[in-house]
Amino acid sequence: MTKDLTQQIESLKSMIEEVLKDRGIPKNIRAIIENVKSKISSEKPASEDFSSAIYALDDISNNINMPAYTRTSIWEIISEMERIKEELK
Repeated sequence: MTKDLTQQIESLKSMIEEVLKDRGIPKNIRAIIENVKSKISSEKPASEDFSSAIYALDDISNNINMPAYTRTSIWEIISEMERIKEELK
């Protein structure tokens, strides 16, 4: 994994942390986001890890309990994950 890719993943983790700091997010959604963070935080995340994380985030982005501003942040995270996943291939 290149240094640039490592920096992108660290930036992605920071974006996820910002979402997790929001106390307006329901616990069940927060648990899924924390699970996503742990998937991409492994020593050498694979594109499959990102695929499953994207799927999980896309699923919760349709949750009616999700605040609108958080949904926008989730979409930004998904977009970044898709870009990183393509670089991992």
